[in-house]
Amino acid sequence: MLLIALVAFCAFPLLGCESGTTAEQSSESSSESTEHTYRVAMVLNDSINDGGWGSSAYQAMCEAAEKRGWETAYTENVEQSDWVTVMQNYCDQGYDLIFAPSGQFADAVQQVAEDNPDTHFMILSSEVTSDNIESMLPNLEQIGYLAGALAGLLTNTNQVTFVGGVELDTTATKAAAFEEAAKIVNPDCSVSIVYAGSYSDVAKGKEIAEAAISSGTDVIYGDASAVDSGEREAIQDHEGVYDIAQPSDLGSSDDDVIACSIVTDNEVMIEQCLEDVENGDFGNKVVEGSMEDGTIKVGTFSDKLVSQEIQDEFAEYAKQIEEGTFGQ
Repeated sequence: MLLIALVAFCAFPLLGCESGTTAEQSSESSSESTEHTYRVAMVLNDSINDGGWGSSAYQAMCEAAEKRGWETAYTENVEQSDWVTVMQNYCDQGYDLIFAPSGQFADAVQQVAEDNPDTHFMILSSEVTSDNIESMLPNLEQIGYLAGALAGLLTNTNQVTFVGGVELDTTATKAAAFEEAAKIVNPDCSVSIVYAGSYSDVAKGKEIAEAAISSGTDVIYGDASAVDSGEREAIQDHEGVYDIAQPSDLGSSDDDVIACSIVTDNEVMIEQCLEDVENGDFGNKVVEGSMEDGTIKVGTFSDKLVSQEIQDEFAEYAKQIEEGTFGQ
C-alpha cells in the first residue's frame, strides 16, 4: 500500500519523492486518449543521481517514455536481497514493463519474469531473453575502443588505467577493447585494469585513482558509476592527469579534469522496447545500439586538456571504429 501511495503522490515529472533506501518517483505523461496508458518502472541498486550509469539510464527511460506517452516510476538504492521483491511489487501494481539497468539483475529478472508471464522486462547490458524479456546491448567493443584510443593518445607517461565496477562479462569486454585500442594507437602504452567491486563506493574510487597515479598513470577511464566520482576527486589534486568520463557527456570545453566523455545514450534502445510492448511483439530479442544509430558517441572535448591535433587524430580513429576498420 505504501508503494502505491508514493507512486500516486509523485504524479509530476522529475519531482523528488524519496523515502529511505527505496526512493520512488513517477511521472505521468499527459494524454487525451481513454485507451490503455502504458507504464514502465525502473529498479536501481544505486541512485538516479549517481552521475553515472544509473542516472544516464534513468534519463534515457524518461525521454523514451515521454516520446511514447508512457508513465514512469522508479525505486532506487535497492539492496540485492530486495530486487525480486521490488520487481514483484511493480508486477502486482500492473506495470507493463520493468526496467533493470544492469546485467547484475539478470538472475532476479529471470526469476520474476518466469513468475509473471504477462509482465514485460527489459535489461540493459545483458543478453538474457525469453518470451517476456528483451535485452539491450550497446556495442561494448566500440565503447572500449573509443576510450582506449583516446587514452593512448593523451598519455604522456605511457601508463593508463581502466577502472571497472564489478567484473561482469560486459565490463570485461569493454576493458579488453580499451587495452587493445590504447596499444594500437600507442604501442608503448601500458594498461592497468582494476575492479572496485562496487558501483557506489566513492572513497574506493579515490583510493584506486591515488594508487594508479602514484604508479605513473596519467589517464583514467572509469566504468563504475559513482566510483568514478571518487577517481575525479583524486585527479583534481594532480596536474597533468586526465579523466575520460562516461556514460553521459559530463565535461566541458574548459574542464580541468575531464578530457572528454564517451557517451552511451540508451534512449534509442529503450524506445524500441516500449514500441515492441505496444505492438505485441515483445520478447526473445536483443536490441543493439552502436555508433551507427547514435547510441554511442563522443562527447565534449576540453580544449584546455586536449590539443586540436589530438582531437583531429582521435576523430580519424573514431571513424575507423564506426566503420569497423580500426586496427586492420
